[in-house]
Amino acid sequence: MDFAGLGYSEEQIELLDVATAFCREKSPMTKVRTLMESETGFDADVWREMADLGWLAVAVPEAQGGVGLTLAEVVPIVEQMGRTMLPSPFVATTLAQQALLAGGTAAQQGEWLPRLAAGEVGTLALSEANGDWQLTNIEARASRSGDGSLTLSGTKHFVLWAEGAALVIASVLLDGKPVLVAIDRATIPAGALRREGIVDETKRSFALTLDGISLPESALLDTDRATQALAQVELAANLLQSAEMCGGSQAVIDYTLDYLRTRKQFGKLIGEYQALKHPMVDAYVTYEKARTHLYSAAYSHGEQGLGEVAVRMAKAAADGAYSFAADRAVQFHGGFGFTHDCDAGLHRRAAIFQASQYGDAGWQRAKLADLLLA
Repeated sequence: MDFAGLGYSEEQIELLDVATAFCREKSPMTKVRTLMESETGFDADVWREMADLGWLAVAVPEAQGGVGLTLAEVVPIVEQMGRTMLPSPFVATTLAQQALLAGGTAAQQGEWLPRLAAGEVGTLALSEANGDWQLTNIEARASRSGDGSLTLSGTKHFVLWAEGAALVIASVLLDGKPVLVAIDRATIPAGALRREGIVDETKRSFALTLDGISLPESALLDTDRATQALAQVELAANLLQSAEMCGGSQAVIDYTLDYLRTRKQFGKLIGEYQALKHPMVDAYVTYEKARTHLYSAAYSHGEQGLGEVAVRMAKAAADGAYSFAADRAVQFHGGFGFTHDCDAGLHRRAAIFQASQYGDAGWQRAKLADLLLA
């Protein structure tokens, strides 16, 4: 792909090269499988190295201790993380930063953005039991007490990497309107976080019970920008998910091709059979289209109107590409006997989970229809 044709600088291309080498070295599949069984689910030393490289500061303004670039520069990093299934709270923390940038007060941005850029973990608590991808469909609530403080109630699900997070940004209803609140980890009582079993075992997900959590009024993000901030966070999440899925698509295609070139059946390499060869060509073409959509979306993400169309097209394409490539990989590795012992199974699980968050391909296309046909 000609990155320069999409407006990428030499510095940004170099960032892709660095991320490719780093993720390949730090996240071999043997290590990914080991971390799946660990307590935290990620390597704290690798996380610190990522912070030292400045990756957590890429999309943070210089005034808050960041590099001052945009999500377009974060995309190649996340793509390579998806390619090696590197487990970390990187995307969750980046999205918490984006929520603060889109809807945080100056005081909240000044307090939290430098800390997140330096390596503290942040996450979002936006999903609920209703399973609605429309983020303004909120059942959790905040009520004001007599002293002006806020008391929360309700339960949030799919709060990724919450156990080690210093900051959780949650959506609640206040006086019937959606708002965002910044929850310091110290205010979350023992037992409020419950580990969730999810299909993608390379991630850590938690349910967060908000009942009884008390926050000062200053924990409220800018209430006038809450709905807009939720919309911006949703697009940012879909963009980064598209990057992770494109990286995973490339990895699972390469993995499967290696198998087809070595496995013999009836004295012949199975990759020579058209029934396997042609679907792999289809998988590669679909992946290349998805990756083109991804970098187009990264380039135009900040543009009004066009950015949303591009991001939704990218997520729909990435969902289709990853699902198809991983499905074929599982099918073609049938000789393994146990899918869990095959890396193709991990990719299929990752594809399912990514599609379940912030809208699958069908939902994205429905949103596109509203945007393009209105």
